[in-house]
Amino acid sequence: MMKTSDMTKMTYRDAIRLGITEEMRLDRDVIFLGEDIGVYGGAFGVSKGLLEEFGEERILDTPISEGAIVGTAVGAATTGLRPVCEIMFMDFITLGLDALVNQGAKMRYMFGGQSQVPMVLRLPAGSGTGAAAQHSQSLEAWLCHVPGLKVVTPSTPAQAKGLIKAAIRDNNPVCFIEHKMLYDTVGLVPLDDEYTLEIGKTIVERPGKDVTIVAYGTTLAKAIEAAEFLDEEGIRVEILNPLTLYPMDMKPIIESVIKTGCLIVAHEAVKTGGVGGEIVARVVESEAFDYLTAPIIRLGGLDVPIPFNQELEAAAVPQRNDFVHGVYRLLNRE
Repeated sequence: MMKTSDMTKMTYRDAIRLGITEEMRLDRDVIFLGEDIGVYGGAFGVSKGLLEEFGEERILDTPISEGAIVGTAVGAATTGLRPVCEIMFMDFITLGLDALVNQGAKMRYMFGGQSQVPMVLRLPAGSGTGAAAQHSQSLEAWLCHVPGLKVVTPSTPAQAKGLIKAAIRDNNPVCFIEHKMLYDTVGLVPLDDEYTLEIGKTIVERPGKDVTIVAYGTTLAKAIEAAEFLDEEGIRVEILNPLTLYPMDMKPIIESVIKTGCLIVAHEAVKTGGVGGEIVARVVESEAFDYLTAPIIRLGGLDVPIPFNQELEAAAVPQRNDFVHGVYRLLNRE
């Protein structure tokens, strides 16, 4: 177990930067490209200072073309480099999907493993910034539908550093989803430059015995707030965080549902067609189904574009009280 003396407090933003910096120092094949990531330091400040350390040959400001960014990354990855791309807002991945889905995700399979595509696509996602419908979406379910991609979403600074380093070292395209409202959150982060987190794992964030909640991103923080509130009433909620959305590690989730008999699955992304539906289906198909004592609850974003108005924006995605009332329903306390 790592000692706190081997860690330091930093923001989620700084943890991502530290992870990228360490990997660029360790491996000269790692390059970083995107819009305004050089002199400006990135739309959310993640790449500040990298241009000064690594120079224009490795920190590449690109034209305003997501198709060009992703296409360049796929080509660079197949020829031996390890590109990290920043898509300024996840919404704009729509413009790079052809290169990602039809080229990057398929090449290793189509060429029998002779061609690898070690690239990372950083995707700032989610609502809460008042950026409205075209800059606030959570589109992870789209990416989870594409064999050949890996999709990760860290929820804490330590997870952000460990997963960005693992993603850069992976020989497959990794979509790295960063919720924008997490950038200023602070936590202890390991300083070891060999600290990584294994891609493909679900972890137990909070043990409990009465109800299982599966959540990630900012929705995870709201679930934890709800669990702390419910503690005062003697209700013990177990919370699981699927750090990797694809491929999904279902074993801890199934084990938890067998223990509690109750399940809430939550995400900010639109409920219809979301990752939560896949988790629910896998639980129902597993041995955990026989242990359920109540219908599963799915919490997700409303089927609307994210509003600009602050109150409507908050109303469009799950909040703490949605978890509290969901737990009450499962335990017949409403």
